[in-house]
Parts: sequence; C-alpha cells; structure tokens
Amino acid sequence: MITRSFDQFIGACEKGAFDPDSPAVPLGVFMVEPLDFRVDSESARDNKYMNVARQADADRALEQYIDLVSLIRESGVAVKSFAGNAHTPDDVFPNNVFATIPGRLIVGHMLHPTRQREAGRQDIRNYFTAGGYELVDLTKLDCVAELTGPLVLDRARRIGYCGMSSRVNESGVVAMNQAFDLRCTLQFDLAEGEYHSNVVLSVLASRACVLHEESIKDAGLSRALTAVYERQVLFLDQAEKEAFAGNCIALTKNDLFMSQTAADTLRISSRQLLESWGFRIHSTPLDEIEKAGGSLRCMLAEIF
Repeated sequence: MITRSFDQFIGACEKGAFDPDSPAVPLGVFMVEPLDFRVDSESARDNKYMNVARQADADRALEQYIDLVSLIRESGVAVKSFAGNAHTPDDVFPNNVFATIPGRLIVGHMLHPTRQREAGRQDIRNYFTAGGYELVDLTKLDCVAELTGPLVLDRARRIGYCGMSSRVNESGVVAMNQAFDLRCTLQFDLAEGEYHSNVVLSVLASRACVLHEESIKDAGLSRALTAVYERQVLFLDQAEKEAFAGNCIALTKNDLFMSQTAADTLRISSRQLLESWGFRIHSTPLDEIEKAGGSLRCMLAEIF
C-alpha cells in the first residue's frame, strides 16, 4: 500500500496491519572511506546543508571516518569498510545508493551524474551477490529513488516514510516500496529546501522516532508517528535539526549514534527523553564530513 492519507495509515495501524514481524536493527553496517574528500558542487545544487565555499580537509575527514568505525565496533556492531574513489566524492554517504533487506541488495537510482557513477561500482555489488543476496537494481528503471535518503524505514513493521523532494519521484516511490518489500509507504511533502527525509526524521529501532516538524509540509505526519510509536516521539528544535540531530541511527535496541555536533546541540530535555526510552547515546566528531551536507546516518548502510 502506498498512501498520502494519514487517516488511512493510522486506521491500518490500529487494525494491526503493520504489527512488527521483521528485524528492527541490522546485523551490521557497511561504509565507504573518504578518499581525497571534498564538497561536491554538483550535489550542492539542491542540498542547502552544503557550502562549496567551505574547504574540506581530506586528511581530517579520513581521521573522523576511522574514529567512527572504531566507535561502532566498540559497541559490538560489525562494520564492513569499502575503499573510496576520488572521482565520486559523495561515496562516503553510501546509504543513499545501496541498501539491504534480508537476502536482497538494492541499488538506488540517483539524481546527479556523480552519484549515478557511484551506483555502478562493482565491489559492493559483488560482495553481497557472492554472499547470496539477490540484486535489485533500480538504475535500470526510469525513476529517481535515493533509497534511505528520502525513505525513512521502520524495519520491524516494514513501513516506509517517504518525504518527496527532487531526490525521489512517484515512480521511485513505487520502485522502493517493492524493492524493500514494504507493507506500506506513507508519502508526504518535505518543506521547501529540504532534500532528504533522513536529515529531519529517524525511526529508532522501530520503537521511537525523532522529527523536526517544521521541515514537513504535512502536519498530519506528527499525528501518524505519535499513533505508531505510542507518543515516543522527540520533536527537534531548529538548532538541533541544523546540527544533524535528526540524522541519527539506532544500531541496536539501545545504542543510538549521532555526530558530536548533534550530541552537543541536544537540549537537556531531548537527551533526557532519549535516555528515558533506554537509549545510550554514542557520538564522535564528524564536522569535516558534515561540510558535504550529510552526517552520521548518511555514512552507514545497514546490513540485514
């Protein structure tokens, strides 16, 4: 089911149509190390979080990447690291291009040519197909579908929350709904200037979520999320959103990861609320990589 009706969505939830039946958190993650890291002017055309005038320090970006890999592994979560490519500067954010569900690798259809080249890399494809994963390649379809950039997933319930922007079109919504084997995709419009839902919304281990309401045109989304997550919704303020607090991810039932910038900007009340829900917050500096318009969640592609 694909719908824009919040009432229809809430009604289906109340009838038990989306009761959890799948893993809420991944077995591990895969990442792509930054090589000759820089801010890509092509992606900056429709990503307001980027500023091509801000020069990036490639060595510092690599150090921050290595520190993040260590932080995740120290928490008991497996990390597979792939080499970067100087010709695809955004490949440090693989979650927009590659994603998995149990037994399936999905390749997204990217908007910009630089990222389209990234989708063609064979090493990630070969790694998963050699492990028995079916390949679903959306690059062969006439669509725009940047996977878990516009599509925020509740893995356990098999729900997709898809914020519409230049990074996804109607054909892409249909393609992703099928590729991720979703029971439902709830569509909504992002506010002017927002490019990816995962900057302003995150579902945490299928039991809570964070949301910046003002980044969503449709007010009904807050009502829908409150209904699904039994009021375990943290509403971010503008400063928290701009610091990438919405670009967080729970990699276990209780381990929540975000950048140091995000963690430092959290209001006391926000931190206390997350901790009251049983989350341990892990953070590390990623400010160099954040110059490219994404943060910690964008750097992680989940392995299911």
